[in-house]
Amino acid sequence: GGLSIDLVPTLDILDQSRGKGLLVGFAAESENLVANARAKLEKKGLDLIVANDITATDSGFSVDTNRVVILDKDGGEESLPLLLKSEVAHRILDRVVKLL
Repeated sequence: GGLSIDLVPTLDILDQSRGKGLLVGFAAESENLVANARAKLEKKGLDLIVANDITATDSGFSVDTNRVVILDKDGGEESLPLLLKSEVAHRILDRVVKLL
């Protein structure tokens, strides 16, 4: 026989955290990067969302670099160049510190 895995839905952590502080979400998108991420930001009531294109071969999964777009609840948008993931993390934290 074949293998099977039974999956159980989990709670959406962001939905459960709404109104409990500064919320930052992440959106891994394969199309309409900014539009889909903006929709998630608004739907989940986030302060920031970090979006990355999962179809890119030089960023995201299985590599040490990432290229993201950071969107904020006030309509701001910042596209980061290709950076080491540690630098992306620092840039996200810089944005969080400014909001705090």
